[in-house]
Parts: sequence; C-alpha cells; structure tokens
Amino acid sequence: MTIAKAAVSTIRNPVLPGFHPDPSILRVGADYYIATSTFEWYPGVRVHHSTDLVGWRPLGGVLTERRLLDLTGTADSCGVWAPNLTYAHGLFHLLYTDVATFAGGYWDPQNYLVTAPTMDGPWSDPVVLHGRGFDASLFHDEDGTTWMLSMRADWRPGHNRFAGISIQRYDHRVRRLVGPEHVIFEGTDAGLTEAPNVYRKDGWYYLVTAEGGTTLTHQVTVARSRRLLGPYTVDPNGPMLTSSGRPDLELQKAGHGSLVQTPGGEWYLAHLAARPYAPSGRCVLGRETALQRVDWPFNGWPRVQDGVPAAEVPAPSGVTSTPVDTTSEIDHFDAPRLGPDWSTLRRPATPDWVDLGSRPSYLRIRGGQSPMARHRPSLVARRVTDTRCTFEATVEFVPRNFRQLAGITAYYNSRNWYYLHVTADDDGRPVLDVLCCDSGRVTAAPGLRTPLDVRRVGLRARLDGAALTFAYETTPGAWHELGRTFDATTLSDEYAVTLVPGEPEAWGFTGAFVGLWVQDLGAEGGYADFDSATYTTG
Repeated sequence: MTIAKAAVSTIRNPVLPGFHPDPSILRVGADYYIATSTFEWYPGVRVHHSTDLVGWRPLGGVLTERRLLDLTGTADSCGVWAPNLTYAHGLFHLLYTDVATFAGGYWDPQNYLVTAPTMDGPWSDPVVLHGRGFDASLFHDEDGTTWMLSMRADWRPGHNRFAGISIQRYDHRVRRLVGPEHVIFEGTDAGLTEAPNVYRKDGWYYLVTAEGGTTLTHQVTVARSRRLLGPYTVDPNGPMLTSSGRPDLELQKAGHGSLVQTPGGEWYLAHLAARPYAPSGRCVLGRETALQRVDWPFNGWPRVQDGVPAAEVPAPSGVTSTPVDTTSEIDHFDAPRLGPDWSTLRRPATPDWVDLGSRPSYLRIRGGQSPMARHRPSLVARRVTDTRCTFEATVEFVPRNFRQLAGITAYYNSRNWYYLHVTADDDGRPVLDVLCCDSGRVTAAPGLRTPLDVRRVGLRARLDGAALTFAYETTPGAWHELGRTFDATTLSDEYAVTLVPGEPEAWGFTGAFVGLWVQDLGAEGGYADFDSATYTTG
C-alpha cells in the first residue's frame, strides 16, 4: 500500500477516473460513499469511500456472488445499470437494475434491492421489485415512508421510450411495493429523462434527473414541488449542470447527478463526465465520476457555478490535508483474494477458476471460453484510469495446442479488444502472437508471431493516448518491442455503438480495461500462472 498526498483545499476531477459512471453519493455520519455502475463486470456495483470528498479509497464491489447477481450470458453493456445507495432504518439500501437487452427497443430491466447493517455486509437476499424501467432510486421521507422512483420505459413502436418518471411506495416491513404507481414528471424538451433522485429541503421536494442522453448533450435537470407526488415545476434557469455546446471544457458528457450535504451544511453534486481524446472525440477511459460544489440558498434552486463542470472545485471547509490510500502499483498475488481494483467478466471470481491457493504468490487462472462467448470467460482485469499508462504481467504457461492461450489484453467488450498471448503452433511449440478484434472481426496482427523457447515470459501493454503498443521479455529487463502501434480509441464507448435502422443494436457504456486472459477453447484443463501484475501511470 502506498500513500499519496492530495491537494490541500481542492477537489481534482474526476475523483474516480476511468470506468465509474452513474454515481450515487451518500453520507452516513463522517463517511461518504459513491456507488457506480458495473454492467457486465463482477463484482457488481463498485463502491468508493471517503471522509472528506477529496481522497477516495476503493472498497471493491457489493454484489460478489450469483446469489446477489447472475451475469451469465449478459450482453455487452447490459447487466448492472445505475445503482442507488441510501441509508434508513439502520440499514444500507442498495437498489440496482439488471438490464437484459437493447434489441427491438426493449430493455427488460429487472430491479432488485439488497440491504445490510454495514457496507461490509452481510447483504440480504435480493428483493425483486418492478421491471417497468431502470435508473431506480429510493427516497426515504421524513414521515418514515420509503418510495421507489425510476424512469418509465415504453417499448411500443412509435412511443417515447423514456416516458417520464414514476414513483411507488415501498413498504420496508413487508419488503414489497404497495399502492398505485404515479407518473410525476414527463421531462423537458431535452428528452431521454432518467436517473431520478428526490431531496427534501425547505418544505420543497426537489426532483433531480438526467436528460439529453449520456453523450455530449447530457444534462442535470431539476424540478420541484410542495408535494411528493407533484406537480413539479422545472427550474426556470435551465439545467443545473451540462457541458453541451462547450467543447472547450475538460469534462464532457456531464450529467446523471446525485446530491450530498456535508456535516457543515455545504452541498456537492456527484455526476458522470468523460474526457474525449482529440481529435477522435472518443472516450477510452469511459464515463467517470466528478464532483461539483453546489450553491443552494434557502428556498432557492441548487446551482453549480456557471452551470458547467469544473476540473477543480473547492473542498469542504476545514479540509486541510488528505492521506489517500491507493493500491500498490504491483500485485504479487500474496492475498487470499483479489484486491478491490480487479474485476472479472460475467462470472464471479470463484476458486474453481481464480485460484490464489494452489501456488503461493501466484494467480492461477483456469482457462475459459472464447472471447465471443458470454458464459464462462476467464478474464481478470482492471480499469484503465490514465491516458498514459503501462500494464505488465509475468506469466508461466505451457500450452498443449492452439486452443489454449494465455496473456494480457487491452479490452473494451466482446467485439473490441487486443490480446498479446502465448499459444502453441501446429508443431506444439509455444509462440507469441497478437490477436485483434475490431467490431467483432478477429484477425492476427501480421508479422508479429514470435517463437518462444521458455515457459516464463513478461508481457507489457502501453497506452499513450490513442497509441497502444506491446512488448515482451524472456530475460528480466530485456524488453523487445513488437514494432507496431494499435489504435486504442477502438476501446471506447463511441466506437462500440452499432445501429440498425431506427433503433440501437448495441451501445457502449463501460470503458477500457487491461488484464489477464486465459482461454481453453477445447475445455482440456488448461491454465496459466501469473507471478505478478503491475499498473503504472505516465
């Protein structure tokens, strides 16, 4: 564990760099938490902790087992969308949506609620709630009642798919929704109204929503009412926050926000944002989490300065210095379980394939399915959080045939990735090669296939903005560059989008990962041992 000193009196955005979208922020006593979406990645719902809003420590994910979340067969960018974290009645409440599809104008969103006495758990079995829409949240009113809000999805051809915000009471004693559903807000002309949160202040109910879609036209819209069930009046000053029409700003796509109040009475907005790479405009790091200071006068509207996202904002009063825990640059795999920066694809990190016990100080990954399969992949990866970074790993691997592969990847989804790997040639000898997948088409990078005469090899991927390069070493410290530069911007939300006439066939909502990938396409018991993995910036 290394300790880094953060800025004394400012918050530097994004506070959660890399793939950390749809933040739900919560304060309980002196502790702040942010929960973010994880889509097809385990553990579901990633959480960070802070005591001052400046430094954030990853706690890992909440949904760690299939009892809580089953991602078997989940499509790219489906799975866990927009979690909501609240605290009431002595319990943490985590509400999340598992989205099944984009096809045909459907989403098939299923909402679940789990509770726990502490953020460490134990988390209850999920309560199954409605499937009428996604981006659900809970509002705990002063009278002790709890209400569930969500966007209202309308699948019917020719109708608005984002058909307003609905609310229904949740009875926490019987753990189910009760009473009628009410549509309380139909949105503004910006459209695509989603991500509702309600806050009560000065006798008003304030409804905070996201509009404009999670792209460059994204925004935070606020409306208010004297009654929870409305009618709601939209802030006449326009969006609370947006970066639309401001290409000069460092933070783009600003929207999808939630509010928190400090013990000293100051307000902040947690929101998603993204940093496009010039000149492509593609966001390799995905949608990230940022914080903005909010001015909220008595009986007035909450406002962010100038209504646009700032890269630096004042920290709460009284914050003087912040020791920030950050994970070590190198993981020697000495712990009994994966650290909080690691994620696994579509299946939890269970000992049957993520093995930290068979060989001390090694991570043994037992091979899984092909890159296109959605049931048993064997990929252990971490988010790319910096525009310039290096990922290295040392692997020991003896492939039996061409169906067994092990190495490192720069990965976005099942259709867009690069894979530096060791496999076996037709004569059984090990070789090093690079596979590329571009929009679902898999090719071997020409001229890079290299014979190996050792079983232990170091592998390296380097991202320098839009440039991705690979290298390997068979003698420690003697790196050999493979001599080709790949386009890292294919690992982005924008590149992942594919359209059919009138409807999205696929969207991109995640971000780039680097990681350790083992494939055993013949299901013959193949595995690889990783001695270490290192992520460095700059």
